[in-house]
Amino acid sequence: MAATADQTHELGARLAGLLEAGDLLVLSGELGAGKTTFTQGLGEGLGVRAGIISPTFVLVRIHPNLPEGPRPGGPDLVHVDAYRLGSAAEIDDIDLENTMDSSVTVVEWGHDRVEHLSESRLEIDLHRAIGLAAAGPSTAEGLDFDTDDTDEPRTIVMRGYGPRWPAPPGLGAAEGNN
Repeated sequence: MAATADQTHELGARLAGLLEAGDLLVLSGELGAGKTTFTQGLGEGLGVRAGIISPTFVLVRIHPNLPEGPRPGGPDLVHVDAYRLGSAAEIDDIDLENTMDSSVTVVEWGHDRVEHLSESRLEIDLHRAIGLAAAGPSTAEGLDFDTDDTDEPRTIVMRGYGPRWPAPPGLGAAEGNN
């Protein structure tokens, strides 16, 4: 799926309609690829408290479901940034197990760190076209981290794992501004 920042947000909002408490999403991608933008769309679709920003320095932010939102009584959103965490053991130290059953948990930079938290997960890779062209998917050398170009194309790849997600949800291509 290719998407601009607006389309990335809209895709997150559409996915939120399929999510339920206990779902784990693992987001990967270079800086500026749209991980937080995607999570903001999820939050909007889940009807949680506004103001989703990257939890880089606090590691975890909990956004409670709002009774006046589109999904009253729905799950909270737990937003984690695992960039500075080096292992699954450090993930365990932040005690996500206590919120997993009542929340949708989104972990940025969580690959190889959070898979043990749930038997099912969605892995979502977000890439900016400039980042992919400059360095390929396996290295950060030479990437353009300018995040001001909100209309820059992005590639979003979703993979499902486990009994809840034997395949990624069929959301189709993102729609919106080109």
